[in-house]
Amino acid sequence: MNAFLNKWYKNHALVYKILLFLVTTLFIVYLFPKTGKFRYSFEKGKPWQSENLYAPFNFAIKKPQNELDVENLDIEKNSPVYFEIDKEIESKVLSDYLLRFNQTVKDSSYLNIQNSSLYKKGKSFVVKLYDNGVLDQNYSYSDNRPVILATSNTIQKELQYGSLYELSDLRQLIEKHLSNDVLSENRNSMISIFFDVIKPNIVLNESLTEKALEEELSKISSTRGSIEQDQLIISKGQVVEDEQYVILNSLKSEYESQVWNTANYNWVLVAYTLLVALALLMLLLFLRKYRMEVFLNNTKVTFIFFNIALMILLTTLIINYNSQYIYVVPLCILPLVLKAFFDARLGLFAHVLTVLLLGFIVPNSYEYMFLQIIAGIVTILTVSELYKRANLFISVGQITFIYIIAYFAFFVIHEGQLTGLKWETFGLFILCGLATLFVQPLIYIYEKIFGLVSDVSLLELSDTNTKLLKELSNKAPGTFHHSLNVANLAEASANEIGANSMLIRVGALYHDIGKMKNPTYFTENQSTGINPHDELSSHESARIIIDHAINGIEIAKKHNLPDRVIDFIRTHHGTSLVYYFYMKEKATNEDVDIKDFSYPGPKPFSKETAILMMCDSVEAASKSLKEPTSTKINEFVENIINKQMENGQFLNADITFKEIQSIKKVLKHKLANIYHLRIEYPE
Repeated sequence: MNAFLNKWYKNHALVYKILLFLVTTLFIVYLFPKTGKFRYSFEKGKPWQSENLYAPFNFAIKKPQNELDVENLDIEKNSPVYFEIDKEIESKVLSDYLLRFNQTVKDSSYLNIQNSSLYKKGKSFVVKLYDNGVLDQNYSYSDNRPVILATSNTIQKELQYGSLYELSDLRQLIEKHLSNDVLSENRNSMISIFFDVIKPNIVLNESLTEKALEEELSKISSTRGSIEQDQLIISKGQVVEDEQYVILNSLKSEYESQVWNTANYNWVLVAYTLLVALALLMLLLFLRKYRMEVFLNNTKVTFIFFNIALMILLTTLIINYNSQYIYVVPLCILPLVLKAFFDARLGLFAHVLTVLLLGFIVPNSYEYMFLQIIAGIVTILTVSELYKRANLFISVGQITFIYIIAYFAFFVIHEGQLTGLKWETFGLFILCGLATLFVQPLIYIYEKIFGLVSDVSLLELSDTNTKLLKELSNKAPGTFHHSLNVANLAEASANEIGANSMLIRVGALYHDIGKMKNPTYFTENQSTGINPHDELSSHESARIIIDHAINGIEIAKKHNLPDRVIDFIRTHHGTSLVYYFYMKEKATNEDVDIKDFSYPGPKPFSKETAILMMCDSVEAASKSLKEPTSTKINEFVENIINKQMENGQFLNADITFKEIQSIKKVLKHKLANIYHLRIEYPE
């Protein structure tokens, strides 16, 4: 059991990468369509680019959605509407009419009310109204919509909606029915009577109407005709017209639903998994071969995989919503982010792999991949210094312009003309460019979540007005001045060999902040001529000198400096020896332990940390030069750096002898300028 746990502990980083690889692969496959991908791409009105297409199996031709919508609308217009009719309402209205007529009409010429012409005229109007029926409210049906009147589900009458009477039309109907020979005062009285007694006798039966509509809609066929196996569907170069477009869509739908959602579905998942795993494996192999420091850092590997999965997730969501908006996804954020935290080559490599994976699910995959890869290359080539806002805006403009140019070219190739150019797609590219500007706050968020550091943060840390550097300049002004000189030397050296000059400048500014704890114990801060080391033993003095690195790490962590900056504090002396106090102690004690006078390390493990060690040692020791000349400076630089090499301080750093020689030249030239060396002319 212990052996197993020890083996697990030793290989836990590799185990984590394997788990991350598997989880990311399965997540991406989960996002992919759960069907096979139809191998052909086609658009209505454009030529068929592939070979002659024959039907692989028998399939029905599915009606397009617009045709089904027309049929549904026609059914809805002609489906019968069911109303419940109350037969008792008519007799009650006639009884109320007789009573109200007797109370209202006072003309003495109508002694026998039941036989009067006015009464009969009104009664005939009531009978006419209820012969078809009076609606309880106005409905928005057309006049020719069929209507069925029923009582207790027994059909009483079939007619059209326009034959029914609405209460809102009552006054107009009354005036039309009463002839002009009726006196105006009697006409008004009759209108008043009818408004009082007329009641609706027809109410809509919603459930029965809906049921009838559903039955009619269910009879609509979703197909029209069929295609037999091996029948020619379309020839190469033939324009995809309406009929061919419908047949191709039917084949695509049938192909994906019947073929892949059956026994072959599991094989599709296996195939997707293999391809996604292959792409991610290439990324891991790239990191292992060319970016070992990234590969060994699980946080950085997780960060890269997370960003790839995030871009695929966003694209998948847009495709599921509406594939027309696919170019709104700011895919160029991926190379921008990776370049900000790592380098351009890694950013482009990851971007290309992501685009290849998206090619499985996007429509017009070749066009999409071409546009996105070209845009990614432009992103890498144009964005040189992300911390400069103007550079980002200019680059986004260039990326948007490339999108528009490439899309325009593809459209002309497909159409052969400019007619029908979709200008709204250009708007999508502009929105994509604006969304790409979100990379700045996104980088800040990533820095906080993953503990990474970008050039933007390095620029902020390089400001000498920061709280920590101000404190250093107040407490240890000599150390602050030394740090500035080292920063200038290191930045020039980094530029010479192509290292990260911004990172090394920041590291140089903060590498000696530990001296703030005991500033007067360091020569550059001793302004009174009194050396406190005179009162200490060699061991005590060496311990104070060595502890400035440990104190610096504590101060850096307290002020939340990034780990990449703390690495410079930890390694700028490597495992070197505090030589002066070691020799002083050795003069009185031959059995001195060299470990007591050595820095704990670690040794520099990158080009940047190695450069800082050279520049720090050279700048500090240069203060002891008396009457410096070019020859003295050259020998001085050679001796210091060669001694560091002999002590194996650069064995863990990926720096070459050629690069070290280039750094020596830069340091010699810079020191010569600092000491203002001139050519000695003869007197």
